Amino acid sequence: MATVTNLSEQNSLAAVWVAELRDVNIQHDRLRFRRNLERIAEVAAYEISKGLEWETREVETPLGTAQTVALKRQPVLASILRAGVPMHNGLLNYFDRADNAFISAYRKHHRDGSFEISLEYVSCPELDGRVLILADPMLATGASLVKTIEELQGEGSPLAIHIVCAIACTVGIEYVRRQAPNVHIWCGDIDDELTAKGYIVPGLGDAGDLAFGPKMQS
Repeated sequence: MATVTNLSEQNSLAAVWVAELRDVNIQHDRLRFRRNLERIAEVAAYEISKGLEWETREVETPLGTAQTVALKRQPVLASILRAGVPMHNGLLNYFDRADNAFISAYRKHHRDGSFEISLEYVSCPELDGRVLILADPMLATGASLVKTIEELQGEGSPLAIHIVCAIACTVGIEYVRRQAPNVHIWCGDIDDELTAKGYIVPGLGDAGDLAFGPKMQS
């Protein structure tokens, strides 16, 4: 069954980082913006790690032997380019031995204001029986995440799928849960409004542009 965890439901540093991501007086600092995305992903990685499979191991210390634990199998970390890169780095800071996947997915806009999701690049390791953790800062309509999940499932059958985002919209969450009912969603905060063009309100703006600079419009 799909689960949704809002990291801002309780007062914590995660809520502070989300507030800085939203703040127009702070978000112009690209380094700070990227780092806040990274830190939210680090918190999510720590929480996700609690539910993974572990095994007991022994390690030698200078004075003897210690009983420790280790992951039975490393997860696969995936991100949607380009906006997902800072959050991918945050996940990789904690799952530093994980394999990695990268997907180019973007909105291809039409003159009538509608759009479709274009997928042009997928690089993916073995997925069968592994936990997949997918990073994308904004879960708006959910269309790009669903298409990405479908594409990755064509490459293999993950044991579990986690989505990590900074801001999610309730509309997008419900769409993802309908199309991929077994995913686990971790978000920095949840907003309820989506514009006619599919942008989250109040949201934070264009995460890719804020992290890496504006792009030419096609």
